[in-house]
Order: sequence, then structure tokens, then C-alpha cells
Amino acid sequence: MKILFAGTPEFAAVALRSLHEAGFEIALVLSQPDRPAGRGMQLQTSPVKQYAVTHGIAVTQPASLRLDCKSAHEAREVHALLRATGHDVMVVAAYGLILPRSVLDIPRLGCINIHASLLPRWRGAAPIQRAIEAGDAETGVTIMQMEEGLDTGPMLQIERLPIAPDDTAGSLHDKLAALGANMIVQALRQLEQGGLAATSQPAEGATYATKINKHEAQLDFSQSAVANARKIRAFNPFPGAFAVFNGVTLKLWQAQALPAVAGGLPLGLPGQVLAANAQDGVLVACGEGVLRLAVLQKPGGKRLPSAGFLQGFPMENCRFG
Repeated sequence: MKILFAGTPEFAAVALRSLHEAGFEIALVLSQPDRPAGRGMQLQTSPVKQYAVTHGIAVTQPASLRLDCKSAHEAREVHALLRATGHDVMVVAAYGLILPRSVLDIPRLGCINIHASLLPRWRGAAPIQRAIEAGDAETGVTIMQMEEGLDTGPMLQIERLPIAPDDTAGSLHDKLAALGANMIVQALRQLEQGGLAATSQPAEGATYATKINKHEAQLDFSQSAVANARKIRAFNPFPGAFAVFNGVTLKLWQAQALPAVAGGLPLGLPGQVLAANAQDGVLVACGEGVLRLAVLQKPGGKRLPSAGFLQGFPMENCRFG
């Protein structure tokens, strides 16, 4: 079976590696264009492109695949290239570009997507982060047949995965990437044998995982400690939850929600630091409960456990906000 692969970040690169190592012929890889990143704003290639180039797989990086956009001439050339590969199926994983009907119709066996949620819950761009933020007990991977709607296509395979209490978006990403990589190999082997059954997504239970905006990562201590602890986990490693303390923006990487009274300490107004020492850590009053900040980072500094952080950044008798 000859495959066309479309993907951009590490989640997709794990799947590409799994397909390549399983012996599938990768006719062509599509990935988003190189973009400037980092302090020096140097052009960075995507993890998918890096893997493809390293293993001698052809890569193309169109700005768009739509025929009604400013780069329509480039899109037409890419369409012609896709048709010329003679591939059987397109596998898509976190590609980041819309596939128009004109592309979806090219592969003989259609386009198959690896989506990191239990569809129809968390359709869209950030299913891993939104599942943690919402307090979901489980998530998983859905292999689905693509159509023009946003993650609305028929489901081909689905596997569930519990979300551990200490899972961050980073740790859950790695688990789901490995799961999805195994599932897509199994799915394509079944497809080769003509045995992939499709099931329509349920009409009820659809939610949308909107793209993460950096401003969302600011903690709101008027919310519960549980909600803030979930936000810290959901936005680790990107963009990183933060709060402003005495005019300084602190990144917050690990935290624990405690009951309304922690160690007999009286509660204060939301954002009030109730304790800040090596024994208790940094305890902050919330709208409900207390948030224990375990790993913090000041601008230009390193991530530090609270005990080490407090040695150079005293926080007692103050308030976030």
C-alpha cells in the first residue's frame, strides 16, 4: 500500500515513524512551511519534515491546499503532484491545514485522520489540553475517515486511555502519540485486507477543543483550586500557566489542589498567599480550596521546586493579582 502522509508536529512524526518502520511505502509527505521560532527567530523545520528528510522521503510544504486562495497557483501544482504519486490512501495527523474536497477525493481509499480524543468529544485543534482542563477521567485516540466537516467523519477505530491525576498535556501527548501510531498501523493493515468498518459519530456529546490562546493561561484565583490545578497541567508545557505577583509574571508548572483549610491555616481573599516556606510550599487561597504551588519560574530563571524558589523570591504576606 502506498501512503501519502500529512502532518506537522511531534504527534504526527511519531505516527510517520511507525508507518515507515512497519514497511509501508511513503510516497510523499506534506508538512506546514518552515517558520521562525525561538529567541533568534530562526526558521525551524517541523518534526515531520525532519523525519522525512532524514529518511529520504520526499516532502512538500504548501501554504494552502485550497484552490480559491491567494496561493491557488501553488495549490494547483500540489494537487497535480498528489495525483501523480499514485498513492492509495492519505494519512493525516495534526497537519494544521484544511483539506478541501478536491484533496479529499484524490486518494483511492480516502483520507484517514488520527485524532487525539474520543470523538465526538473534543473535535478541533487542542483536544489533549481541553480534556485535562475539563477534568475528563479518560481520553483516547479515534481513527476516522475524513470529510469536509471539522472532525465529523465516520469512526474506523477508537481506543480509550485513562487520564492520570498527574498527567500534563506533555505527558498525555506522548501516551496518545504512541497509541495513535500503533492504531494507524493496525488500521492500514486491516484496510489492505478490506476489513475496516466505519461507524457514524453519535449525534450527541460533541464538544469543540478550540485552539489555545496564551492569555487563557493566566490563573484566576477566584476560581476553585481544582480548576486552577487542572489549568496548570493542561498548559504544561505550552504556553505555561502564569500569575502576576507584585508586578512580576511567574510561570507555574506544578500545583496541587487542597481542601478549603490547609494545615489549619485561615483562608484569605482569592490570590492571598497563606504560607510560603520550605515546609508548606506556596499556598494560595482560591475561590474554593487552596492551591499549593509546587514548581515555579520567574522571568529569566529556571523552573524550581517551591523550597528552592523561595530562597531568592520571598512571597509571604502578599497577594497575587
